[in-house]
Amino acid sequence: MAWWGKLIGGAFGFMLGGPLGALIGAALGHNLDRGVAGFAGGAVLGAGETERVQTAFFTTIFSVMGHMAKADGRVTHEELNIARSLMSHMQLSEEQRKAAMNLFGEGKKAGFPLDEVLDQFKQECRGRRNLVQMFLEMLISTALADGVIHTAERDLLQYISEKLGFSRAVFEQLLSLIQAQQQYAGSTASGKTLAETLNEAYAVLGVSESADDAEVKKAYRRLMNEHHPDKLVSKGLPEEMMKLATEKTQEIKQAYEQIKKARAN
Repeated sequence: MAWWGKLIGGAFGFMLGGPLGALIGAALGHNLDRGVAGFAGGAVLGAGETERVQTAFFTTIFSVMGHMAKADGRVTHEELNIARSLMSHMQLSEEQRKAAMNLFGEGKKAGFPLDEVLDQFKQECRGRRNLVQMFLEMLISTALADGVIHTAERDLLQYISEKLGFSRAVFEQLLSLIQAQQQYAGSTASGKTLAETLNEAYAVLGVSESADDAEVKKAYRRLMNEHHPDKLVSKGLPEEMMKLATEKTQEIKQAYEQIKKARAN
């Protein structure tokens, strides 16, 4: 991986300063906190800039995950296992997994600078809303991985959402969609019939059964555009997380195809 290889190799020309630089530096054992003055503006990401955003995403997601796990005052073995399971699912290398766990540990520490971390992450993403939304969706999915979202987790997620520029209404919509997607994935995996999961398919697209064909198609296209793996990677999503985006688009497509088939009969 280009961005990870450069980090390991010590080529920090695209590296971050500020709180994210300090976090990745701590995770890798380097002193990289050189301020945010090196932030590169511009509307188009070049190769080094893409790697910079990938590093920001990787650093922020795992450190904030650790902070979120501590939201209720303590980190359980189940929460640690969820984090490890995600890293395994992403097929991180041993070095990447170690860095991710170190970042998770940094997030658990007292005094973790959440506001500063989120501010810099948002700045590094430079208005790429779909990329920031994918970050938020990953956090919500992690919180829901044990089947329930606790009050402290929900409050923190809502705060993070608003800090990143999403309204409370959008946060609630994303939460409902991800809950529906996880339920749908679980139902299809359990062998339920298509008829039994049809209501869930509508929920995955965020539309009601009374929606006309045009509304259903519009919702489908919007969700596919928001989660298109290649588009997200080109905007700075680490390649290791492409599998998560691909799985999400597959679930969305499966739900849409099920609805189309049901309406054709």
